[in-house]
Amino acid sequence: MTPRPVKDFGVVFAAFVVAAAMETATWAAVQEPAITFRSGIDLVRVSAIVRDENGRFVQNLTKDDFEVLDSGEPREISEFRQDRTGVSVALLFDVSGSMKHTLPEAREAGMHVLSWLEPHDEASVFTFDTRLDEVMPFTNGLKALPASMETVMPFGATSLHDAIAQLTERVGTREGRRRAVVVFTDGRDNHSRLAPGEVSGIASSIDVPVYLFAAVPSVDNPSKGFQTGKQALSLSGPLSDLAGWTGGHVFVASTPAARSMAARQLVDELRHQYLIAFESSGKPGWHPLVVRARDKDLVVRARTGYIAGQSRPSLN
Repeated sequence: MTPRPVKDFGVVFAAFVVAAAMETATWAAVQEPAITFRSGIDLVRVSAIVRDENGRFVQNLTKDDFEVLDSGEPREISEFRQDRTGVSVALLFDVSGSMKHTLPEAREAGMHVLSWLEPHDEASVFTFDTRLDEVMPFTNGLKALPASMETVMPFGATSLHDAIAQLTERVGTREGRRRAVVVFTDGRDNHSRLAPGEVSGIASSIDVPVYLFAAVPSVDNPSKGFQTGKQALSLSGPLSDLAGWTGGHVFVASTPAARSMAARQLVDELRHQYLIAFESSGKPGWHPLVVRARDKDLVVRARTGYIAGQSRPSLN
C-alpha cells in the first residue's frame, strides 16, 4: 500500500485500516507513558508543536487554547502539560549500499543533533541495511557517535520502512520523555515488508514523531531550487507523508551550517511540545485526528490519527 498525497489522507487511512484488519500477524498492546499521563486503554496521548505566522514557537498556551477533533467529533482535553521533560531521541543511520557517498554527511548531521542535547537528555544510535542493529543503547548526555561509526562500510539492500517501524516501537517504551526517531537516509527502500502508510500507523499509534534527515549535495536540495535530484525526490511523496502523519518533519540540508541549523530546529521542536491527552470514543479502528488552536493564526503540528480498540500491526 502506497499513501496518496496529504490532501487525500482520509481515504488513505481508511484503506490502511482495511488492510491492517486483514493482517494475520501478531498484534502487540498499546501502552501509554504512565509518568506523563494516567494510564488507561481509552486515553490517547498527543504531542503538539505550535508556531505563529512567523514560524516562531508559541509558549504558555493552556488546554482551553486547543481543540481536538476525533473522527470529526470534538473531544474534551482531560490532561495537559507543557513542562520541559528530557528528550529521548534514537538516531537511525542508513548504512545500505546507496549511502556509499553520503554517509560522512549523515554522520556529521547526527553529531549536530547530539551537540544540541542537554546532559539530562538521552540518545541511542542504530544502523540498518536489511536489518536493524543497535550500536549504542540509550545513554544520558551522549555527545559523540561511537567510534565504530567511522569504520562502517555501506553495503546491501535497504529495509528503511521496516527499520523505522521496529525502532519506533523501541522508542515508545521510553516513558516520561519527549520521544523521537531521527532517520539519516537517502530515502530509497528496496527490501521492506511494510509500506510507508503502515509505518506511519505504527508510529502514530504510540505518538512517536519520525524525522527524516537527508544530508545531500546542494543540487539535490529543493530549498536551493533544484528539485530534480534523486535524493530530493526519494524523500518527497510517501516518505514526507509518513513524517507528517506522525507529527515529524523532513529536513534536507546540503552544507554543514544548514545541517547544524536543522539539528537545532529538530531538538527545539521536541523541547517545545505540548502534551495533550483525551479519552477516545473506544470505537475500534483508525481514528483521524485533528489538533488545532482556537487562534486561527497559529499553526499546530501533531500526529494525524490513532488506532483504538485494537493494537497496532507488528513485524513479528
